[in-house]
Order: sequence, then structure tokens, then C-alpha cells
Amino acid sequence: MEPVVVAIDPGREKCGVAVVAMDGTVLEQAVIPAPALRERLLGVELPVAAYVVGHRTASREARAVLQAIGVPVERVKVVDEDRSSEMGRRRYWRAKPPKGWRRLIPTGLQVPPEPYDDFVAVELAERYLSICRAEGGEGSAPGMEK
Repeated sequence: MEPVVVAIDPGREKCGVAVVAMDGTVLEQAVIPAPALRERLLGVELPVAAYVVGHRTASREARAVLQAIGVPVERVKVVDEDRSSEMGRRRYWRAKPPKGWRRLIPTGLQVPPEPYDDFVAVELAERYLSICRAEGGEGSAPGMEK
């Protein structure tokens, strides 16, 4: 089985979590209550190349959860979250375009009707994978042998 990246958009009340293959394919994504993060991370059944965590709200708490479940510190990668919520919102609208009369209003003026933290987590994973490709070639992760 190929390794994956588990990306976390940490928050105080909820977290976005995405499991992304090294080629960028999104395998799973979900918005979960923050207290359920530990159980969700323990439920990943694929080999994990890296855990990617956004650097802002509740980042320290998410990294503490990773440490508590025994993830080596070198496999935890902190990624810049600058404009990631904006990019996550755009991803949300591409995946779930407005319907009915709402499609007449530009999506930039709308707020998604449900949390989209999972789309932000996908954005964080892709940022990390982009760095990996730039440093080590297509789809590779530093410190992970194929």
C-alpha cells in the first residue's frame, strides 16, 4: 500500500481532516468535532508518510494529540495556513455548486451552508505535497522510502 498524507485543519470546536494519496488524490475528508480528533487519527488504516497540521488556531493542541498517540515528531509537518480558508471555500463551491436561486449570486458573496474545514485540510495537504515534489521529485515525501 502506498503511503498517504493526513492533513488537519485544527480548530477549537471542529477540525477538518483529509487523507490524501501522494499523487494528490483525496481518499477521505471530513469535518469532525475537535475532541474526536484522536480517535479519527487512530482510525487511519493506511501507512502515513506525514501528518500535516495548519499553523494557526489550535495547532499546538493538534500536535499534542499526535504526540500523545505516538507519532514521531519528524513526521509532523506544520504548514502555513495563509489564505487556506479562502482556498477551501473555493474548493467547496467547486465540489458543491449553489443550486436554485443561489446560483445567481456570486459564490464570493456567499457563505457555504455547512462547515468546509475538510476542504481546507485538502488545501493544506496539497501545499505540503507541492513542497515535497519541489524538493524530492514527483509524489515523494522527505524521509519516506517507496
